[in-house]
Amino acid sequence: MIKLTNIRKAYNQGQHNEFWALNGIDLDIEANKVTALSGPSGSGKSTLLSIVGCMARPTSGRVQLAGRDISGLPERFLTDIRRSTFGFIFQQYNLIKGLSARDNVMLPAYPLGGDWRALHERADMLLDTFKLGHRCHAPVEWLSGGEQQRVAIARALINDPLVVIADEPTANLDTVLSREFLSILESLKQQGKTILLSSHDSLVVESSVVDRVVRLRDGHLPEAAE
Repeated sequence: MIKLTNIRKAYNQGQHNEFWALNGIDLDIEANKVTALSGPSGSGKSTLLSIVGCMARPTSGRVQLAGRDISGLPERFLTDIRRSTFGFIFQQYNLIKGLSARDNVMLPAYPLGGDWRALHERADMLLDTFKLGHRCHAPVEWLSGGEQQRVAIARALINDPLVVIADEPTANLDTVLSREFLSILESLKQQGKTILLSSHDSLVVESSVVDRVVRLRDGHLPEAAE
């Protein structure tokens, strides 16, 4: 579904502090599978996620989505692809304080327009799915860590994305909540979602839910060099 060819990414290119976060990544991400990026801090996992999710451009190389080369598309087209194709679960959740759980879930759908009532119903359905219907009116800062993560997952699904991207999704969770997240991941997989995540957590990386583990180090795929 997603094909990366010789992806390289530099920060501060041409300056004294130039840094290459990715160095020639070739990777195929299969549809309807869970792919986990593993590796030490600074290995390039988050950078790779941001490029796949159209939040950043590679310095060089090609990104193909469903056979279409999207590497050189203007930003307005990438924005449309990002909104309609990807759902994002961030490590720190990035929920908006002062807004209710429901309002946070609905936020990514506002730019797409559509029927407000249908959107409202879909947000409530997602919150009910994650057992948060009774908390829909609560400001997100009143929620527990596990509840906030489930709101973040619901928000990622509001536009019914084909691909869910999660950056260190269990970093702030205990073992019980991490297992709960894996259960949700299994459900999303059964719904046919393609899932790409990064994780240091052996509970996640070694889970049977994960179909493939891709290990990064220093912006390379060591296994590709073997």
